[in-house]
Amino acid sequence: MTAASLVARCAHGLEPTLSAEILQLGLGAITHLGHRELHFRALRPGPVAPRTADDVFLLAGHRPDPGTARRDVAALSRLAMEVDLDTLLELRRAHGGPGGVTGVSGVEVSASFLGGRNFNRYDVEDAVGSVLARRLGVGYHSRRTAGAPPPGHTGWRVTLDGLRATLMLRIAERPLHRRDYKRHTVPGTLHPPLAAAMARIADIRPGHTVLDPCCGAGTLLAEAGGQAPRAVLYGFDLSVSAVRAARENTAGLGVVVGRADAGRLPLPDGSVDRVLSNPPWGGQVTALGLLAASPSHWWAELRRVLAPDGTAVVLLPGLDELPLGLRHGLVPAHVQGVRVSGAQTFLVRLTAPTRPRRTRK
Repeated sequence: MTAASLVARCAHGLEPTLSAEILQLGLGAITHLGHRELHFRALRPGPVAPRTADDVFLLAGHRPDPGTARRDVAALSRLAMEVDLDTLLELRRAHGGPGGVTGVSGVEVSASFLGGRNFNRYDVEDAVGSVLARRLGVGYHSRRTAGAPPPGHTGWRVTLDGLRATLMLRIAERPLHRRDYKRHTVPGTLHPPLAAAMARIADIRPGHTVLDPCCGAGTLLAEAGGQAPRAVLYGFDLSVSAVRAARENTAGLGVVVGRADAGRLPLPDGSVDRVLSNPPWGGQVTALGLLAASPSHWWAELRRVLAPDGTAVVLLPGLDELPLGLRHGLVPAHVQGVRVSGAQTFLVRLTAPTRPRRTRK
């Protein structure tokens, strides 16, 4: 069987992190790095599910971008006509997806494009999806209806970037960013691939004590536990509903979740090797307790519990709060802009240099 050409999609800004994960796991050789996606050639058959990816697809084919006029949409049907469906579906099975034509009960398509167009995404989806469904002898589920497709429908994606139109087939039955552990959610819950990226950047080692002082639904803790099963994980939140959700979502991972103020944590000085946190400064969640009085309490407590040479990886809506971290002796080592759901955020890694610290009275 020929090597498969794969496309991994991710949040804008996570492209380098996703590329590093694919290379580290030996999933393939990178052939192209683009906007929100990277292309790679699989080195061998087997499941391909990097945690920092929103989704992974088989590259089905591409043609020149047809243009911006509504009449140009019809040309996209050629993408669907030219696909070697038998080979593509066999490659899907070889990389962990459902096998063969018999595993296809229907077709659904998701489309996106860069730049202004005189047509919408549904026009693109219908032009491609109707042809694929006809060739496969199954039904087509149009996203114009806004309903979820029935089980067994293959997920296809079409992208138009101004230069070319690309058709892809999802390997898994559903997008990778939909985690099985995510049974409960709360406002401000973190996008799982972004949480996975934060855990990777933190470089958690066996035996490390890891803390999320504002754990919400426990997404960061679940991703950290999946990557570093021999770490010791703690999560705290003042919200009763968040604590309940975090306990449910991290069940079986050995995570200790409790109710506490992030400005006064029930942990000794210097007892934490890694901090992962999405603090409540972004507007979706209101700061409670001591954090409502001043963000300085959060930074001071983070510095207090962090061990000498420890690392904190935090997600901030802007860099205005970073000087507070500097005043408390934290040193920025990495800043990475990430756009999630249209909002610009910053992923920041900070270190705690070895030096005497004042104990909280």
